[in-house]
Amino acid sequence: MKRIIKKVAVLGSGVMGSRIACHFAGTGVQVLLLDIAPTELNASEKAKGLALDHPAVKNRIVNDALAAAVKSNPSPVYTKDAVKKITTGNFTDNMKDIAGCDWVIEVVVERLDIKHQVLSEVDKFRKPGTLITSNTSGIPIHLMAEGRSEDFKKHFCGTHFFNPPRYLRLLEIIPTTYTDREVINFLMEYGDVYLGKTTVLCKDTPAFIANRIGVYSIALIFKLVEKLGLSIDEVEALSGPVLGRPKSATFRTADVVGIDTLVKVAQGVYDNCPEDEARDTFIIPSWISKLVENKWLGDKTGQGFFKKIKSKNGGSEILVLNPSSFEYEPRKKSKFASVETAKGIDDLRLRIKALLSGQDKAGEFFRQFHYGLFSYISHRIPEISDEVYRIDDAMKAGFGWEIGAFETWDALGVEKTCKAMKDAGFSVAPWVEDMLAKGNSSFYKVDKGVTLCYSPAESKYVPTVAAGMESAFLVMKNFAGQTVWKNSAANVYHLGDDVLGLEWNTKMGTIGGEVLEGIQKAISLAEEKYKGVVIANSNQNFSAGANVGLIFMYAVEQDYDELDMAIRAFQNTMMRARYSSVPVVIAPHGLTLGGSCELSLHSDKVLPAAESYIGLVELGVGLIPGGGGTKEFVLRAADEMHEDEPDTITLKNRFLTIATAKVSTSAFEAFDLGILRKGHDEVILNQDRRIAAAKNSVIEIFDKGYVTPVQRTDIRVPGRSMLGAFYAGVNGMWRANYATDHDVVVAKKLAYVMCGGDLSEPSLVSEQYLLDLEREAFLSLCGEKKTLERIQSVLKGGKPVRN
Repeated sequence: MKRIIKKVAVLGSGVMGSRIACHFAGTGVQVLLLDIAPTELNASEKAKGLALDHPAVKNRIVNDALAAAVKSNPSPVYTKDAVKKITTGNFTDNMKDIAGCDWVIEVVVERLDIKHQVLSEVDKFRKPGTLITSNTSGIPIHLMAEGRSEDFKKHFCGTHFFNPPRYLRLLEIIPTTYTDREVINFLMEYGDVYLGKTTVLCKDTPAFIANRIGVYSIALIFKLVEKLGLSIDEVEALSGPVLGRPKSATFRTADVVGIDTLVKVAQGVYDNCPEDEARDTFIIPSWISKLVENKWLGDKTGQGFFKKIKSKNGGSEILVLNPSSFEYEPRKKSKFASVETAKGIDDLRLRIKALLSGQDKAGEFFRQFHYGLFSYISHRIPEISDEVYRIDDAMKAGFGWEIGAFETWDALGVEKTCKAMKDAGFSVAPWVEDMLAKGNSSFYKVDKGVTLCYSPAESKYVPTVAAGMESAFLVMKNFAGQTVWKNSAANVYHLGDDVLGLEWNTKMGTIGGEVLEGIQKAISLAEEKYKGVVIANSNQNFSAGANVGLIFMYAVEQDYDELDMAIRAFQNTMMRARYSSVPVVIAPHGLTLGGSCELSLHSDKVLPAAESYIGLVELGVGLIPGGGGTKEFVLRAADEMHEDEPDTITLKNRFLTIATAKVSTSAFEAFDLGILRKGHDEVILNQDRRIAAAKNSVIEIFDKGYVTPVQRTDIRVPGRSMLGAFYAGVNGMWRANYATDHDVVVAKKLAYVMCGGDLSEPSLVSEQYLLDLEREAFLSLCGEKKTLERIQSVLKGGKPVRN
């Protein structure tokens, strides 16, 4: 059966329901969002003389919930217009309308009796064959299917989204014994391709996979707090980014999730998993139970492990709970010698290795935590999953871990770590020892660019994606065995099918001389005997832009000849990407700022992940885009102008986009900013599919008969006719205190370049003419003291100072 999802019904408009509805709408699907009708009027409705049966009253709960979701930060939608795809209603009047939906998702309160009531109504009104799923974090899925029709049961399973649904990529699919295999396969693929999710197939066990392992990890840390005498601030320092985990670390994550929710999940595992060998770990310490009793539940109640107060100077201050005194105290910066040493190691796997070798209290924490975690996950196979990789996928996509637990175990050495665990009193599941005994030394390995994972059930390595889908998920580093060229910053791989792949591994993906060399080399090699080049990586972000540290060094030393050469090299490399004789396709994700945005502007095609934040941000540090970004915006504005409107609004909009350092909040918004080209560039919802899609795009463009573009000499610029208006606008912003003196200097330089200089009348100019203006303006701004102060502020890890 071929399924097409045109319309989805979301039943329940709470925090999860409204945001799930927004995410579906953001992907282009029509949504019907329903909730209960109020049972009494509020003060405003009484004042207006409305009755309970008035449509505005009946839909008040759902409309208020949706409005709150749309206003929330970060936004639950890719673009504001997406909300127009959501229609609201109530269970009383509109449950019948689910007959027109292809998928019904129940997201009501976590009570089995209420879910039964709602699903009973769904069974009455749904059309046969419609998908029905429940978003639950722990209620057994098979219990919800009881009493339903046979067709309902065949098309029913659990779909556990993580909050916020747009940003957390995990979608757990939990079938029952009744669920049709076709339904399972469809949901696994749909979630992956159309929702951008890492879909993880789970067994119907308590807390499924991510929460089972995630809550165990947090509960284990609670135990280590008492065992090792650690403070909350110390744990936050040890269990966050240094370990490849989110900044929210452990206790801040608990405050965000809700301490009561965490306790409830832990209690559920304890009650429902009597055979769990680590069951006692889920017994919550008394001091945390006291937090629940006090209703200090985290963000939802204003205080939990942390509390925000107003400081004496009128600002805000974050206090932290002292578990001993149960008083809130000022936060203290925690430092451990072993951690300070390890922080200098960029490679996470090597860093974790160093952290576990520490001989201080931090090292003991890391060993105790990881040994406990490794023991626990090994014993969860096959209870919660038959496949090892599903546990890692769930933790990376649901809890934001950079690498999974089994991947971490591999990095430390499986056999060596097993011995250390046993010596420390931790058990290892028999299948791990069996794996080692059979001569398999790791859980993962790569073969011909494909990631394989050990299968305990089959005693062999199997692909981590569905059979036949291996080519849809490419990771650059998996092709290290097919390296064509490299330097200390960049690597060029042969991705197969005569396509080269370029990635670089600098801090934050910054672009310096060696990266520019890599881009030039990849293109030259491709022009010799390949079809084209894909530029991408699988790091946390694509690139934060050019290496401003290098710019700062040259500027401080007043070495303007070197600075001029560096800017020319950047511009020449961007133009090389644009005017090579082979297609160059960029597949960015995450931060794609400054110089990497300029690279995107000059590529033949951009295939960004949906969660790409793209923009020309140079104005923030007192510069203008100097790698061809300003030129490219002028070129595109000229192409959008009409002969009868030479001073059309398009150039002004593009000027403002650069002048305000606008960054798209999604790849979709980058189309509105004029960075991506409508009908040409293409958003890839699942970022794990970007590189494969880019490779296919290179092949497609090449096979159609790629022709080297010709540099433009016909770019229409307005000259003085618009330059004066731009200057007046900038001065107006300054008079209204929206811009500083230095902002004015920078903005006027930008205006000068974008108008084509001080030309007496509108003229046609070349790309090189604009590049020269751009470079001259960039160089002059590098000599400004205020610009250097802004760059220095950024280099120190802060925001650009307003000066």
